[in-house]
Amino acid sequence: MAQCRTDCIEKPLCTAFRKLGSCVGKKPWWFLLIPLLVSGGLGTGFCFFIQNENNNIEDQFTPIKGPAKLEREFIKKHFPAKDSQSFSRQRLYTEGTFASFIAISKDDNILTKAAFEEILSLDIKVKDFQFADNGRTYSYSNLCAKVGDTCVSNAVLDLVNYDPGLVERKKMYYPKTNHNFIGIEVGGIELDEFGAFLKKAKAIRLHYPLKANDEKDKRLSLLWIQEFLHEFPKAHAHLTHIEVSHFTSVSRQEEFEKNSKRIIPLFSVTYLLAISFSVLSCMRIDSVRNKFWVAILGVISAGLAVLTGFGLLLYCGTTFAINTASAPFLILGIGIDDMFIMLASWQKTKVHDKVEERLAETYAEAAVSITITTLTDILAFYIGIMTPFRSVQSFCVYTGTTVLFCFIYNITFFGAVLALNGRREASNRHWLTFRKVETDSKPGQSTFSAMCCVGGAYDAESGVESEHAAYFFFKEHYGPFLTNGWTKAGVVLLYLGYLAASIYGCLQLKEGIDLRNLSFDDSYVIKFYDSESDFFSVYGPRVMVTVTEPVDYWNSTIQDEIEVCMDRLENNTYVNRELSESWLRAHIDFSKKMHIDIKDKNTFIGNLPKFFKSVPAFQEDVEISQDEMSIRTSRFFIQIVNASDSLDQKNMLIELRSLVKECRIPLLVYHPAFIYFDQFLVIVANTIQNVIMATFAMLVISLLLIPNPICSLWVTFAIISVLVGVAGFMAFWNVNLDSISMIDLIICIGFSVDFTAHISYAFVANDKTNANERAIDVLHTLGYPVIQGAISTILGVVVLSTAASYIFRTFFKIMFLVIFFGALHGIVFMPVFLTFYHICGNQNNDTSSEVKDREERSQRRNPNAYQGVYHCEVNVGNSSEVIEIS
Repeated sequence: MAQCRTDCIEKPLCTAFRKLGSCVGKKPWWFLLIPLLVSGGLGTGFCFFIQNENNNIEDQFTPIKGPAKLEREFIKKHFPAKDSQSFSRQRLYTEGTFASFIAISKDDNILTKAAFEEILSLDIKVKDFQFADNGRTYSYSNLCAKVGDTCVSNAVLDLVNYDPGLVERKKMYYPKTNHNFIGIEVGGIELDEFGAFLKKAKAIRLHYPLKANDEKDKRLSLLWIQEFLHEFPKAHAHLTHIEVSHFTSVSRQEEFEKNSKRIIPLFSVTYLLAISFSVLSCMRIDSVRNKFWVAILGVISAGLAVLTGFGLLLYCGTTFAINTASAPFLILGIGIDDMFIMLASWQKTKVHDKVEERLAETYAEAAVSITITTLTDILAFYIGIMTPFRSVQSFCVYTGTTVLFCFIYNITFFGAVLALNGRREASNRHWLTFRKVETDSKPGQSTFSAMCCVGGAYDAESGVESEHAAYFFFKEHYGPFLTNGWTKAGVVLLYLGYLAASIYGCLQLKEGIDLRNLSFDDSYVIKFYDSESDFFSVYGPRVMVTVTEPVDYWNSTIQDEIEVCMDRLENNTYVNRELSESWLRAHIDFSKKMHIDIKDKNTFIGNLPKFFKSVPAFQEDVEISQDEMSIRTSRFFIQIVNASDSLDQKNMLIELRSLVKECRIPLLVYHPAFIYFDQFLVIVANTIQNVIMATFAMLVISLLLIPNPICSLWVTFAIISVLVGVAGFMAFWNVNLDSISMIDLIICIGFSVDFTAHISYAFVANDKTNANERAIDVLHTLGYPVIQGAISTILGVVVLSTAASYIFRTFFKIMFLVIFFGALHGIVFMPVFLTFYHICGNQNNDTSSEVKDREERSQRRNPNAYQGVYHCEVNVGNSSEVIEIS
C-alpha cells in the first residue's frame, strides 16, 4: 500500500544523517574534542548546585496551587499566631514547633505504675535538656508554649497529678475526661464493659510545643529541638517497661535531606556496572574487531551528557529537587541503549569501505531510529513539566534536557569514537597495543598466541564483520520459533493474560504519597510513624470551619443557617459530632445562663468580652473589627475520625469541601494536613492528562518518522499497553500513584516507545515481502541490541533497589517494569502482531522510485546480491518481448 507511506520526513532525515555521518567520519577529532570542551565548560555549573538545591517537602511534593495553601493564607491573615498565654495546638495554621515521643508498653498495658514511672522519668529528662546561647542557658521551661504562666502539659499526666501510683486507681473517661480530649494522647485502648472508661491502653503520646512568636523564639526553639534529637536516644536507652519513638517539627525535613548524601555514592557503582556490561557485551575474541574502547567511551558519552545538561541548567538557576538525583542513572541506560543500536548498524557495514562511508551508512540506518526514541523521550519529559508538582517539574526539565545532550553526544562524540576505531580496524591494529597484527595465524602458532596477536577477521561473502553468536541465535532459532503458528497463538494468549492482570492491578492502585516514605528505612521517623499508625489512627486532624465573610451572628436566621451547616458536617461519616467546638454555641449558652438577650448587634458584641473572660481560648476564634462593632470572621472546630489511609483522607476532604460549598453561609474547612491531602485530588487527573498528551505526541512523531501510518498506530498501541502493565503491576509491588511514581509513568511513555519504535521502523524499512521473514530479519538485526539496551538500562538503575529509601526503590521498581514490559513488547508481542498486518511493510506494488531506493540501499550493503541473470518482460507497442539482463 504505497499510498500509506509517510516518508516525506524520514527520507530527507536519512539523507541529512548520511551527510553528517560522512562529515564525522572525515574529521572525527573535531567531533571528539568539541563535546569534551563543551561538557568541561558547562560542567562548572555544578558550582551552583547548593544554591539551586531545593528539598523543601511541602514546596516539592504538594500541588503548587493547592486549595489548602490558599485557605492557609486566609487563616494566617485573620487568625495569626499571637504572643499569648493561651496556647492551643488546634488553632495553629501550621504544624507548629514541637518535639514529641510515643511510649509503648512492653507488658500489654501502659496504664500501670511501672510504665508511668518510666514515662514520668523520661518527661523530666526531656524538660531538663539544656543548651547555651550567647552566655545564657536555655531549657524547655524557658521556651515552652504556655497556658497562663505554665507550660502546656499532657492531659493524661495531669489526670494522675504526675503520681504513678494513681494511674491504676484513677478512672479515666475516653475520649474526653474532665473536659480534656485525650483521644490523641492515649492509643491502643480497651474500654470497660460499659464503653465509658479506659481499661487498658497500649501507648501514650507526649507533646512538647515550643514558642515561635518571633525570629528569636524560632531560632532558640530549633536549638532546643536539636538538643532533644541529640540527647533523647540516650535518655531512653535503658527502659524496661516501655519502648519509645520520637519526632519533632524538623524531623521529616532533616531526614528527607539526607537522601542525597546517601544515594549519590551509588552512582559510581552504577557507572562501573554499566562499563562492565558494555565491555563484556562488546567483547570479541578477535584482537582487532574487539570493541573495548568503543564500549567504555560510549558510557563516558552518557556521563558527559549528564555533566553538560545538569551543568547548563544549574548555570540557569533551575531548581534541583532530590528525586532528580535518580536521573543520571536513567540517562546512563538511555545513552548505552542508543550506543548499542549504532554499534549494531556499524557492524553491518563493509569493513573494506572507507570509514566515512561506513559511518554515513551507520547514521542513515541507526540515527533515524534513535531520533524517534530521543524525540519521544524528550517530549514525554517536557510534557511532564506541566504537572503541578515542583519535584516532577525539576526531574522532567533536567532529564529531558540531558536526554537531548545524550543524543547530540551520540551522533558527535560517539560517532567520532566509531570513526577512530574504524580507522584502527582498517589498519588492522591491536585493540590494546595499537600495533599492527597479522590477519592470519602462522603455522604452528599456539591458540593463545593467535587470539592475542592475530585479528581482523570478517565474513568474506558479505564483507561485514563476523556476527556475534547472539545474532545467530535470533536468526536461526528464536525468530523461526516466534513466527511459528502455534507460538503466535501462545503469544496472543500470553498477552491477553498480561492485559487482564494489568487492568485488575490498575483497579487496586492506591493514591498519594505517604510522608513516612520520604525518610530512609532506618530513620527514627519511620518508627514514630508506625507507632502513630498502629495506635493513634482513630482520631485524625481537628479541622477549622471558618466563616469567611462578615455575617449577622446575632440574627437568629443566621444562627440557624450556621447550625444547619455545622449539623451537615457533624453528620458526615468522617466526623465525630460529640467532639465539635463552637464559640457561637458556647456564647448563646453563656448568655442564657446570664439571662442576657443577645438578639441585637450591640448586646451580642458587647457581651463578648465577658464571655471571652470566662473561656479565654474562644477569643482567638473571633476576629472583631477595630471599631469593635462587627465580626469580620470566626471559626469553629470539628473532629475527624477514621481517616488514616489515603483513600479515606481523599474522600473526607472532598466531602467536607462539598458540604461547605452547599451552605448559604460562606465557609471554608482547613487543617495544615490538608496541604498534603490536596495531592489526592489532582494526582490521578493530572497523570491521565499527561499520559494522553504524551501519547498523542508519540503518535504524531511516529506518523512523521515511521514511513507507515498503520505501524505508527501499533507503536501508540504499544505505549498504552506498556503503560497499563506498569500501572497495574505497581499495585502488585506496593507502589502508590504519587508525585514520585508520576515521574516514572512519564518516563514509561517515552521508554515504551524505544523498543517498539526500533522494531517497527526496521519492520517497515525491511525489503522482504513475506511478513514472517521480515519479522525474523528484524529480530536478527535488532533482537540482541534490544536485549543489550534493556539489560544496560536495568543495570543503570539496579543499584537503587538496594537503597533504603522509598523514593529511589520506587524509581527502580517502575523502571524495571517499564524496561521489562517494553522489551517484552519489542521482541515478543510486536513482531507477532506486526505479522498479522501485512500492510506494515513494503509491498510488491511499490512505486518504481521506492523499489529503486530500496535496491540501492541493498546494493550498497551487498553488491553481490544482484549478480545473476534476470528475465524481464518489455512492452513494445501492442506486443511484448522477454529479454535477459545479467
